Order: sequence, then structure tokens, then C-alpha cells
Amino acid sequence: MQNLPVFPDLNGASVFITGGGSGIGAALTEGFLRQRAKVAFCQRSDAGAFCDAMEAATGNRPLFLPCDITDMAALGATLDAAAAAHGPVTVLVNNAANDKRHNLMDVDEAFFDWSIAINLKAYVFAAKAVVPGMRAAGGGAIINFSSISYMMGNAGYPLYVAANSGINGLTRALAREFGPDRIRVNALAPGWVLTQKQKDLWVTPEGLAAHLDRQCLKDPLEPEDIVGGCLFLASRAARAMTGQALVIDGGVVVTG
Repeated sequence: MQNLPVFPDLNGASVFITGGGSGIGAALTEGFLRQRAKVAFCQRSDAGAFCDAMEAATGNRPLFLPCDITDMAALGATLDAAAAAHGPVTVLVNNAANDKRHNLMDVDEAFFDWSIAINLKAYVFAAKAVVPGMRAAGGGAIINFSSISYMMGNAGYPLYVAANSGINGLTRALAREFGPDRIRVNALAPGWVLTQKQKDLWVTPEGLAAHLDRQCLKDPLEPEDIVGGCLFLASRAARAMTGQALVIDGGVVVTG
């Protein structure tokens, strides 16, 4: 990841990324580290080795804070710890999600509560936690990761699709609410990004070929393909952009 554009205002920025140690999140962490930002991230599993690797690769070590984001009290405490270490969080990336496959007839209340907690509720409470610090800092940027699943109307994970549609609505509402504070809120909707988890669980030659046939650009998406768009939304290059959904999917869906 050597050819990213440089956004000077991200140098020294206090950035927090949920799920920042694997998949797309790991690529985002590296991208912000290469901007010389102060990056903190959370996830449930240990990320010590990842932090070592990032420090070796970028010369900039991220702060790993273990947290289950379905525990809202723990999530708030984790964001407070990041602010204590790096200053008020001025870039929040709500990235963590879980697209576990399911069908409606197998959904019980416990699964519903878990799915909405990780895919939507955590976004709400993470944003709530950082807004006071962003206000004090004179502004900030919140990037809510969604996906094109709700635009496509995909079957096979209805609660995930519903949450992603909800993220889009949440993004627009928060952009309106906090615009007077110069807090920008945008969504970023990736297409099918071939993370290691996707490859291990769901990628098949036939499925990938069918999806690539729908893309205008025929190259499979990799995690690093999402980084530039996220950096743009976080930076002052996007200072007049809020309440929008940036789609990075190789040209599957058409917006506008």
C-alpha cells in the first residue's frame, strides 16, 4: 500500500476504527497510519502481532484496545481510552460488522438482537461517544461502513441487509443533526471485497465469476481498494461533503 494520496490534514489526526485489525479494517488502519495519523482500533481478538507488523511497515504503531462492540458500555469506555491517549477522536470509522448468513425463518430474538447490535446499534453509540470531543475540536468526520447489499436487495442475510439500509438513514440524519457543528457524516458502501474471511467462508469460483460479470470493472475487489475513498471522506478534501453514500464496488450498482 505505497501509492495512496497524501492528505496533510490527517497527519496527527486522532482516528478510531472499529474492527481495525482484520479484513477491510486492517487495510484502513494501515492507510491512516501511512498518513501519520494517531490510530486506535478495537476488536475482540488479540491484535498484538498486527500492531507489531504495522509498526514495522509504517514506522507508526496503532493503539489496540480490546472490545466487544455489542457491549455499549465497553464501547464507550474504549472510545474514552482512545481519546485519553490520542486526544479527542476527530475521525470515527464505524467499520466492524458481521454478515453471517441466515434466513428469516431461522431468526430468533437473540440472533436479531446480536445482529442489530453489531451491525447498527454500535454505530449509533460510537457516534454518540465521539460527538462531544468533535464539537470541542471544531468539527470531525464520521464514516459509517455500509455495503451494496441493501441496494441489490440480496437474500441470505436479511438482518444484515436491513442494518445496512438503516446505516444509510442514520448517516443522513446525523449529517443533518451535526452539520452545524462541522461534523461531517458519510457512508461508504463497498461491494464484494475478497477479505480472507470471505475467501474462507463464501467465495466459490462460480459465485465470484457471476459477481464479476455484474461489475463494470472486472477485477476482484481487495481490501486496499477501499482505503483511498475512506481517507478522502475523513480529510478536508471532502469538507463540503456530508450525508452521502460513496459506493466502491467495481460498478455493480448505479446511484444518482
